[in-house]
Amino acid sequence: MFSSVVMALASTGPAYSLAATLGIIVAGVGLQAPIVTMLAFVPMLLIAYAFRELNASDADCGTTFTWATRAFGPRTGWMGGWGLIVANIIVMANLATVAGAYGFRLVGLHGLSESRLWVTVAGVVWIGLLTVICYVGITVSAAVQRWLLCLEVAVLLLFAVAALVRVYTDPPPTAIHVSASWFNPFEVSSVRALTSGVLAGVFIYWGWDTAVSVNEETVDSTRVPGRAAVLSPVLLLVMYGLVATSAQSFAGIGGTGIGLGNADHHDDVFSALGKAVFGSGGTGLFLSRLLILMVLTSALASAQTTILPLARTVFSMAVHKAVPARFARVHRRFLTPTWATLGMGVASVALLVLLSSFSSNVLADSVDSVGLAIAFQYGLTGFACLWYHRKVLTRSPHDLICKGLMPGLGGLLMVLLFVYAAFFVYAEPGYGASTVDLPVVGRVGGVTVLGLGTLAIGLLLLPVVTRGHSTALKLQRSLLPGRLPPQTACETASRYLPADNGSGVGGDWYDVIPLSGTRVGLVVGDVLGHGLPAAATMGRLRTGLRVLARLDLAPDEVLTRLDDLAEQNAQERERAPAPSGTTRQGHAPPPADEAMVTCLYAVYDPVSGWCSMARAGGPPPVLVAGDTGVARDLDVPPGPPLGVSGLPYRSTELRLAPGSILALFTAGLLQASDRQDAGLRRLAGSLTGHRGSLTGLCEQTVTTMLTGAVDEDATLLLARTRLLDRTRLAQWEPAADPAAVAALRSSVSKQLDDWGLDELAFTTEVIVSELVTNAIRYAGGPIQVRLIRDRTLTCEVSDTGHTTPNLRHAASDDEGGRGLFIVAQMTHRWGTRYTPTGKVIWTEQTLPPPPKG
Repeated sequence: MFSSVVMALASTGPAYSLAATLGIIVAGVGLQAPIVTMLAFVPMLLIAYAFRELNASDADCGTTFTWATRAFGPRTGWMGGWGLIVANIIVMANLATVAGAYGFRLVGLHGLSESRLWVTVAGVVWIGLLTVICYVGITVSAAVQRWLLCLEVAVLLLFAVAALVRVYTDPPPTAIHVSASWFNPFEVSSVRALTSGVLAGVFIYWGWDTAVSVNEETVDSTRVPGRAAVLSPVLLLVMYGLVATSAQSFAGIGGTGIGLGNADHHDDVFSALGKAVFGSGGTGLFLSRLLILMVLTSALASAQTTILPLARTVFSMAVHKAVPARFARVHRRFLTPTWATLGMGVASVALLVLLSSFSSNVLADSVDSVGLAIAFQYGLTGFACLWYHRKVLTRSPHDLICKGLMPGLGGLLMVLLFVYAAFFVYAEPGYGASTVDLPVVGRVGGVTVLGLGTLAIGLLLLPVVTRGHSTALKLQRSLLPGRLPPQTACETASRYLPADNGSGVGGDWYDVIPLSGTRVGLVVGDVLGHGLPAAATMGRLRTGLRVLARLDLAPDEVLTRLDDLAEQNAQERERAPAPSGTTRQGHAPPPADEAMVTCLYAVYDPVSGWCSMARAGGPPPVLVAGDTGVARDLDVPPGPPLGVSGLPYRSTELRLAPGSILALFTAGLLQASDRQDAGLRRLAGSLTGHRGSLTGLCEQTVTTMLTGAVDEDATLLLARTRLLDRTRLAQWEPAADPAAVAALRSSVSKQLDDWGLDELAFTTEVIVSELVTNAIRYAGGPIQVRLIRDRTLTCEVSDTGHTTPNLRHAASDDEGGRGLFIVAQMTHRWGTRYTPTGKVIWTEQTLPPPPKG
């Protein structure tokens, strides 16, 4: 906890922030500088709560990037990460120049401190040194920061106390006694001045989120970083309020001498105040030099702790495929992001050299523009917290306030600051050190141009960065069922939840397949890879499974043949040449993940109530019994994943009571649980006792199971079983005698008349006569005939034969072979399925439209 708070405070650089900002705030708001400094604390505290709650739900070092991605999608998340990168790299360049200049001043080389070339050289050296410290480990960084920060805070408090003592004992000519009016924000001259001051105040608080950026390297990562993020702004509020009040009381706000309004000292108020407060004697000179040293070390500490969140944000973006994957590499010994840390150090050096080569004005305006990037990033985080937790806000007053109201209000304040500053303050041609003449718009302040321009670069990169994720997600959704068709056998509901990040969208699929005899096939599968290849593999396997299912094969046989298809696809990918990443034989290495597919296939018969199922890897289904309401996971023998050789698949059969709920799902639904058995128990509990709609239960279950991060796709398919109404079923068992066919035709005709299907009587009699005659001729008894009135009229004739009937086109001189051809012409569909005792030949006829009126 102590190290986390130290990291947060060091990243803000209290001494440097006050030295570089206090004079600017005084120039804008006058004597109200202390209250404006304190007002900037309010939106920071609100956003700190957003960081705390989001970190508790998902402790990811990507912070704003990760959370905005999960809340609003990869495009918004990319912009959040880009805003953080822009702000940190620009500040790194500025901090390096401050450290370079102060280093020369500390040793008395004031001439070099005014040289842009030597300051830039020193800044490059400082960035390199700090990057190395961050590279060798977080514990080394924390140890350095503990010593630097404790000394820095002690010197600042000593300065504040000494200044106030001097004001009331030995006041200088500029001294002003502390007044209550200093803490009245309504005495600020204008809204513009107040906004400009608060935005500058936001800058001096910025950096406490470093405690959250190193969350994955912190003990108790879901609690300690969030607490440190809330505590740090509170400590800064006390420190800033005390130092701002004492400095203003001692120096006044005049525009000459040591006055805080003196423009010559706006970039460093402590250089002039140090000697005035401590004196120029032996101890005073030492303390004034120590104050300058503290500004130097504050800038260095802030620079070092700026590299930490910057590198970790880039690392998280690389893991989630938002930037090149090389930035996700971690050093084996130091356990730090290697490419991300070194890469961001190099980027900071490049920007420092680039900005310094233009002019000091551009560098100064780039620092002011950081406020826009900060407001953008923090505002987005506040809204992400509100939207991310929207489903639990009514759970308790604490959730409503800490997860909803405070983050939402903080985000709103940040957006208002961003808009007002960008378009009404910074855009003024006279504001800042430079002005840009834009086409159509005209002359605009350089701060607005740099601030909005750097964010616009992120928008230009956005389509390239998110193209892979968007394409994979579109392909994935296009290959899934648009809507589940209604079934007589069961009521169904489904939910597919794609991964929040670019690397997680992959090969989950589900399907509901109508089969003969009002049966239904239920499928859930998962290609274990990610991205476009996994989605494409999923599409091929889903199509193959639908074709196999319509052949009326048993679940274990369907998976066996689907396994052959998956293996064939894997072999084709192995043989396909690739331009990069090839083996010595010149072929692409086999993608191990995409060669493995889990699948659960179940067939439910509403006539008998029996359900048969088989699975290839993946978790077992969960059943809520319709008669007892007890939920349990089913003991379905686990076969090997598709595409992996192993034991044969086995089917399991069980009878389901009417109203039973069968839950088929992929492993992604259990990702929030540490173990599969714990996840299964949690899922069974969420499915028990629900009396609402199946769609509502599906939504509620997914919300319960996945309350936080969704790092991989999750699919849930629910089916509530029904039994077929016996008034819609008729069956006979005629003798294996041709004479019985005539009586059977009469019975069929009478049944159709009872159902009001007289129009189908003739064709049905012909179908039954032909199929039963063939059964008598080629198989013998026993024979069963069944009519099912559903969305179609189904006629089934079962016998003990195992010979597959073949459709033939009889020649003009053939005496037979026309029966099955006639049946096929008279029906909508027909087919054969095999049973343990023989086979069933079935036909389907389209029902006539109901009479009008």
